[in-house]
Formats: sequence, C-alpha cells, structure tokens
Amino acid sequence: MKVTNFKNIEAKEVKEPGTEGVTIRWLISQKDGAPNFAMRIFEVAPGGFTPYHKHSWEHEVFISEGRGTLVTEEKNFPLKKGDAVFVPPDENHQFKNDSEENFTFICLIPIKK
Repeated sequence: MKVTNFKNIEAKEVKEPGTEGVTIRWLISQKDGAPNFAMRIFEVAPGGFTPYHKHSWEHEVFISEGRGTLVTEEKNFPLKKGDAVFVPPDENHQFKNDSEENFTFICLIPIKK
C-alpha cells in the first residue's frame, strides 16, 4: 500500500517533442506495485501544452485546477476545475492551457504489459 501527498513526488519536466511548459508527477505506477493502472498528475503552465498525438490506450482525466482546452480532430472542448474527460484509444488529442493560471489534471492510464 502507498499513501503520500502529491507534493512529496518530484515534478519532472515533460521533454516530449511538441510539449511546452508541462511537468508530470507519477503518483502511482508499477514501481509501487500497481498491476493495472498508473496515476499521473500534469501541471501545465500558462501558454503550455501537451503534444498533439494519439496512442492505443485510453485516458481518464480529472481537472483539479485551472482552465484549459482539449483539442481533438472534431472539436475543441473547454475544460475547467471539476471536469472529467474520457479520451478513447487511437484518438488525436492535446491539452492546452490558454489561461493565465496553472492548469492541472490527474490522468489515469493502463499499465502496458
């Protein structure tokens, strides 16, 4: 079992191409013995964004702070604190912070086996 405050986990800069102003904290992962899902928290600075990309796994996302936009092929979705998002597998997506405050979200993904 693991119990910790997210602030006790180091925030690391996301250096993936197409990313700007994003940090990640791996809250729960395989390193903690989690066999099925990983929980991460992303912090996106004002003007920052994740890459526009897709992959074969789903995301479950909860907006915990700030405002931003989910960019998809079909539509842009405004997001705010308290919103929940499901991103299906193989769907292009990007999270952007188009506000003047930090945009923070919790993201759950399956652990690849």
